[in-house]
Amino acid sequence: MNEQNEDRVMLGILRRGYRTIFFENWPVMLGGLLIGVLSVITFAWARPWGVAGGLRNWGDWFFSLIGLYGNAPLSPLLSTNSILTLGLLWGAFGSALMSRQFSLRMAPPLEIIKGIVGGILMGIGAAMAGGCNVGGFYTATSALSLGGLAMMVGLLIGAFLGLKYLYWELEHLPTGSAGGAIETTKEKGFDWRAIEPYIGAVVMLGAFVIAAIYARHAYARIGGLLLCGLGFGVIIQRTRFCFVRAFRDPFMTGEGDMVRAVSVSIIISILGFAALKWGGLRAEGIYVTQTFWFGSLAGGMVFGFGMLLAGGCGSGSVWRAGEGQIKLILAVIFFSLSTSLFKVLIKSSPGFAALIGQRVYMPDFLTYKWTLVVMVLIFGAYYLVATWNEETDKFTVEM
Repeated sequence: MNEQNEDRVMLGILRRGYRTIFFENWPVMLGGLLIGVLSVITFAWARPWGVAGGLRNWGDWFFSLIGLYGNAPLSPLLSTNSILTLGLLWGAFGSALMSRQFSLRMAPPLEIIKGIVGGILMGIGAAMAGGCNVGGFYTATSALSLGGLAMMVGLLIGAFLGLKYLYWELEHLPTGSAGGAIETTKEKGFDWRAIEPYIGAVVMLGAFVIAAIYARHAYARIGGLLLCGLGFGVIIQRTRFCFVRAFRDPFMTGEGDMVRAVSVSIIISILGFAALKWGGLRAEGIYVTQTFWFGSLAGGMVFGFGMLLAGGCGSGSVWRAGEGQIKLILAVIFFSLSTSLFKVLIKSSPGFAALIGQRVYMPDFLTYKWTLVVMVLIFGAYYLVATWNEETDKFTVEM
């Protein structure tokens, strides 16, 4: 084989590899495994993964800018909460471009309203629960906070109620929930999709350049978190990893693939967090939310209902916004504003703040060994019940 043929073979291999990575969806279980590992890496590097905290920082910054708040928050460019959420959006946007899946998608008026209302409810629920489905549930549970399990119960109840509403809507407003059409990217004969992968490559490269700039100015910790957020964005966008499905599908379709992926992911994260805390590499009280039991349970219910309306959770709304979905862009904006305002309301009322709850760190009562046993059993059972329900439709709700 001559050199020219060898070059063509190598080019063909690279093209097939690119198509496999960016033109084909990754298995959702792979997403769960990677998210679990990256969650531990993010915690070991600097802090736990979260989304709502970044959105709240953006809302705080906006209200400070217009004069509603007297004290300015930490800059979104320096807040670790903000950087993680920005990285998630950045990664999803770049990944969507590289896979030619970015396009502005408009939705019908009712769906737009649901996106706004859902975003507001998610913001309120996240303020009460100490975080969204990521911070208040996934990360809090990984941090061995009992509040995380309480929010899980709330999310299940809220998702069930949200599904009941959506079924009512389909029966009474059959034309109001149609999906939005994709706005074409072809304008005056030029197909923007043809160059999207190149733009996406520049977007991805830009994140590494910005991270290097942070490191150059003694902010390596923030630059590293930006890249961690970027990783979450790419993984979630390519696997279509969706917490909404984990809480909705057992009731709606009976499918259990997302439940299994979330269960495996959170077990990995729990074990990693426990090792870091048990070994003294991270403080035991980090991300043990002060929301047990009322804040986590009630906040989870409100958040769960809101995410069904919006069609995306905290992380899900952000990565879908990165794909250009107008409904979810609005959900993210109103999530940001409402969680900022409601957090201020909670802090301004000592009685309300006390009602929200307290920190409960499970190893203080069960020891690390038995906490891990209990956690693994809970999510192992969640995995098995979802698989059983997939075959029996025991928990499936009919219209």
